[in-house]
Amino acid sequence: MINIVVTSKPGDGLLCYSYEHCCYLNSIGIKAQVVIITHHNFTIQDYVNSINEKYKTYENVVFNSFTPSSKDITLIMGRSMLTLSYINKSNYNNEQLLTLHLLFGGKLISVYSENHVKEYPIALSYYNPREVIDLCDYDVYPVGVGKYFQKMINFSVYKPVKEDIKFEYLFLGTNNVYYKEVERQIKECPNCFKSHGILTYNEKYINKEYNNIFVPVHNLLGLFNTYVYTKNYYDPAPRLIQECKWLGKKIVYLRDKNLKDGGPVYMKRPVPTEQMYKENINILVETIESLL
Repeated sequence: MINIVVTSKPGDGLLCYSYEHCCYLNSIGIKAQVVIITHHNFTIQDYVNSINEKYKTYENVVFNSFTPSSKDITLIMGRSMLTLSYINKSNYNNEQLLTLHLLFGGKLISVYSENHVKEYPIALSYYNPREVIDLCDYDVYPVGVGKYFQKMINFSVYKPVKEDIKFEYLFLGTNNVYYKEVERQIKECPNCFKSHGILTYNEKYINKEYNNIFVPVHNLLGLFNTYVYTKNYYDPAPRLIQECKWLGKKIVYLRDKNLKDGGPVYMKRPVPTEQMYKENINILVETIESLL
């Protein structure tokens, strides 16, 4: 069994990458499941709703309690999935903590990221996995480690997107830092973005004067014409850029162009076809087979 662990919030891109890769692995006969350790501010149903809103199927997902066999392999689609669980360990119950230790204590395939450079080695030492194999997108992380591997979207499992425009501009404000930057951009040019929606959570940091749309959003990709990309710190694999390119929607790149991360990389990359996705994920498949 390949256990793809998610410890992020239900609107996080790594949940999506994890579920999409799980679907593909099962489709080629490699038994896989997504193991979600729920964030303390969200319920199991929040995660179920996020998956159901986006994908044709909902299957092979377990929550909070799982005992892997000694032959199982754990996969994380970003190092932050391990680090966040360590940082937030005081918010977990004993069942969740035991599951994390069992999953992270065995064979681990880890997709390289630099969200928590200092904390990751500490978290790795805390869980003490038996073996770690790294995968890395060197276009985003030139000094990373591991086999070359891109995080690609598996569009074949998406529900059809219905064009139902409700506002012109979509912003991403799913945490306090992202939201503050969105606010700054709107305040600097209020006439530019009168018709907008901010994808976010119902948290204290939101400005209720704006059109906030809360995760999960039904038919999100069909509600807007233009995505305004404003993330002002390191962004490893921006999904909305690729989703907009896939649908032919406009993208306004409203951030520091000197930032060298996944932003400029994913802006230049073509939308992955099924063949491109298959060729890329074969790197993961070969890695899994080497551990069996």
